[in-house]
Amino acid sequence: MSATIQRPALIVADRWRDYQLLDCGLGMKQERWGPHTLVRPDPQIIWPRSGGAAAWEQWDGYYHRSETGGGRWEFRRPLPEYWEIGYGTLRFKIRPTSFKHTGLFPEQAVNWDWFAEKIRAARAAGREVSVLNLFGYTGAATCAAAAAGASVCHVDAAEGMVKWCRENVALSGLADAPVRTITDDCMKFVRREIKRGRRYDAIIMDPPTYGRGAGGEMWKLEDHLWPLLRECREVLGDRPLFFLINAYTARLSPTVVVNLLAALLHDVPGGTITGGEVGLPIERDGKTLPCGIYGRWES
Repeated sequence: MSATIQRPALIVADRWRDYQLLDCGLGMKQERWGPHTLVRPDPQIIWPRSGGAAAWEQWDGYYHRSETGGGRWEFRRPLPEYWEIGYGTLRFKIRPTSFKHTGLFPEQAVNWDWFAEKIRAARAAGREVSVLNLFGYTGAATCAAAAAGASVCHVDAAEGMVKWCRENVALSGLADAPVRTITDDCMKFVRREIKRGRRYDAIIMDPPTYGRGAGGEMWKLEDHLWPLLRECREVLGDRPLFFLINAYTARLSPTVVVNLLAALLHDVPGGTITGGEVGLPIERDGKTLPCGIYGRWES
């Protein structure tokens, strides 16, 4: 019997204490990252601001986007090179980067909670769980999976991101956990794993819309996602636990990701596929900011 496909759903990361999405409007979002407030652009925020001008003046860092691409940070006072925020037992290094990011996508916490529960349940039943995290960025999902009891292989093409992942693993008290961190092109790595005969119980991937591998290889989501998924199928074990895909391109519908998972895992008996949007609650007015899409297959 093939997988059951559920209707698309919006899932919201609403359990944060060290992070708040304070307000959104006119293309900008105001966020509290621990003790510091940052204002950053977001192209999906096309609605007006509900908060007064005075509230929006409360910031420590403001990212000004350039009309020619990129942008720059303005800081009202010197901030530390980096600081830490926590989510449960996990600790993450936060640093405003030159490309507006901070090293963490807080909306993904709702996915961390989901797969951590899957891993803990499998471990409680006496099963060892191995997870492959592709395009792993700074390793938040790696930390969440390792903290739940999985062994994790973290792969990203950017050496700086892999180093950041190792720092987050250590900050989260997981320095002795079975975590491998690898700087490599994801497609090439998976093909080598196939040749080595290595198998994984679960796969997490967060592919970019565009990207470049460690050796300069070009990545385009629409062209290369399905070929990568087919290769990943070869390293997925006989009793897969889950498969999670996140994406951030506005051109891609959640239904597309659901259809990809249905095609990929059509030969696995049972299972459930869910897809939809992932979002963050806006503190000021209760709206939700959509932050990307996801597709989940689970046994």
